[in-house]
Amino acid sequence: MPKPRKKSARRTKALTDQALIQLNVFDGTRNPFPEGKSLLIRISDGAQNRVEESFFKQSRIQFAVPFSDNFKDNCTVLVSCDGYRDAGFFPVKVSPDLTATVELMLVPKNAKYEFLDWNQFKTNYQRFADFLNCEDDEVATSEHYEELRQDRQPALASLLNLTAAMSVIHLPSGTPLDYFKQIEWDASLAQDRFFGFAEAELVNQVKTATTQGEFAPEPSPALFHPDATSSYKQIQFGEANVQLTFHEDALKTIGGVTCVRVEPDIDYFRDVAAHAVLEVIPNSLGHGPTDPQTVYLLRWIAGRRAGVPEFDPGFTLV
Repeated sequence: MPKPRKKSARRTKALTDQALIQLNVFDGTRNPFPEGKSLLIRISDGAQNRVEESFFKQSRIQFAVPFSDNFKDNCTVLVSCDGYRDAGFFPVKVSPDLTATVELMLVPKNAKYEFLDWNQFKTNYQRFADFLNCEDDEVATSEHYEELRQDRQPALASLLNLTAAMSVIHLPSGTPLDYFKQIEWDASLAQDRFFGFAEAELVNQVKTATTQGEFAPEPSPALFHPDATSSYKQIQFGEANVQLTFHEDALKTIGGVTCVRVEPDIDYFRDVAAHAVLEVIPNSLGHGPTDPQTVYLLRWIAGRRAGVPEFDPGFTLV
């Protein structure tokens, strides 16, 4: 009897000194990446030791990596392909008990937006169309949508990114979309944010959600958002969370309801320090706002990682 036990113990150790990572790569249409293109896959452990660096021509690949039962099990997975933006994820926590699934999106470096026209959009994304038409003037809304689709595509992409992201934020009552009464379709609608007016109750809803751990307040909101009185960032994902900034001194009565000016945007990073150092400062120096294509892929990757419904803002990148 002792011998079989020792043999079993050795076998158990052999089986638990490695873990599996299942990598699935998608393109900007949210479909599996085309077979045949060379993908450079790099995997590093938590000590930055490279455990994989090879080219593959499949979009679904499984890797065996060392398991150490310590910080080294927090792996980094990176994917590169000529002509495409790099994509990656960290930390990928590995364990011999469960295959770690990583799903990444590669989009062309010079990706083009592919939007639906207004009628197609309204048919396929009725909830989003209703939000854009919150003033209940579809003729004007369709004209605004088509003007952006033709001439200001990054601004439309940003608006749709925010619409889709806000649609799955569950407040104590409804979602942020339910409170908007007006969207400002002027030059303030940019490729990284838009402004609108929403029922003042939205402020209370977000404050309550903050006490429930759904948002984190941003200190000194006027530093990054002139004239802001309060600002709250969603903290559900590692990247591409919605931030709702309120300008409570700007009031408007719409349909007999008191409304406050709201400024939704999406930051690349959840951490406030990372946001300031890695996003706001470089953007200020380079005079470039947050890129809606980057937001699209980051939010899609973050959502897949979190196991929530697929991020689908009503456009694709090709």
